[in-house]
Amino acid sequence: MSSSSFPRLLILLGLSVALLFASPAARAAKPKHRPATAKRQAHKGAKRPVFLERHVAAQKGGLPNVQASGAIVLDENGHELYARNPDQERPIASISKLAATLVVMDKGLVLDDLSTITKADIEVARGGARSRLLEGMTLSNRDLLHAALMGSDNRAIPTLGRAVKLSPSQLAAAMTAKARQLGLKHTRFHDPTGLSVENVSTPRETIVLLQAVMRNPILGPITERVQYDAHPVGRPAISYTNTYRPAIRNNVQVLGGKTGYNDDARYCLVIATKIDGQVCYMSFLANEGKLTRFGDVARVADWLISRRPKVKPSTASSVAAAMSPPAGPWAPASPALEAAPAAPSPALSPPLPNVPFGPIQEVAPAPPGASDPRQEGD
Repeated sequence: MSSSSFPRLLILLGLSVALLFASPAARAAKPKHRPATAKRQAHKGAKRPVFLERHVAAQKGGLPNVQASGAIVLDENGHELYARNPDQERPIASISKLAATLVVMDKGLVLDDLSTITKADIEVARGGARSRLLEGMTLSNRDLLHAALMGSDNRAIPTLGRAVKLSPSQLAAAMTAKARQLGLKHTRFHDPTGLSVENVSTPRETIVLLQAVMRNPILGPITERVQYDAHPVGRPAISYTNTYRPAIRNNVQVLGGKTGYNDDARYCLVIATKIDGQVCYMSFLANEGKLTRFGDVARVADWLISRRPKVKPSTASSVAAAMSPPAGPWAPASPALEAAPAAPSPALSPPLPNVPFGPIQEVAPAPPGASDPRQEGD
């Protein structure tokens, strides 16, 4: 074989190998790489990151840089302060529990009666966040209300429904009827817990639901509470921390609220706050990132405070000078000024510090034995 024909032989050999592996039989025998979706399925049970937040500029175009796809901010008189798709229907996940608890209260739930978690309750709640309400555990209905509204525990809802003789489907139907009673045209429920994508509402209507819960003498204080200990019969206490806790800041007082999450609804929050002495209602639906919805609260709060009218320091002194009688015999008297005493200038509280939202810095550690809102609920 000549030296010139040897490279040609190598090329022919390489082509033969390539053709062999390109044949249908070879492709069938060759192990396939799992697609990315299969890899995600394999890791479906893995723990999701909980400190996930979109870090963005506080304002955009002079408005709070809200990241939720649907949002609305109202003052206590119902005036719109900010809105983005406020009347578009979206899944609301566990915000549904507001309607569920309203229904069981309307049905005459006896707070001190005891109810037991059953296998059927666990089946209804399957697929949701982890629960510490175990099969066979017995609690008061009062404790179950706290578990549902503060810990967003899915198992508490069918148990409460059974306490008022409603099956899960009957409870969901009654929740839709309650929404109609409240005048909500875009709110309906397919299941009582919020796991169904067919549980829908709008940012504006979720605020009406929250307001109805806050007016209830039993449910209102529960939605405002940050910590609560439930006492299952014969078992250690269960400490609940309200899932909206990361919204609390030095310039945000929370008066009530409810979080929600499922894969379709994404991260949701409806909340009543007091900011700079003013009551304000907010709803954020379809947020990416467990903490981004609380960042939206912070951005709205800072924006509202920044819009407060500023009074120049010289204003008060100039008003006082104008109200004082002029000195000297040459100055004409002003009966109007002499008759009316000088009114004190309105007291303005100093501006609150503009603290940037931070998921760790803004949330104090949960006390020993308490559930961590970053690990449990939605």
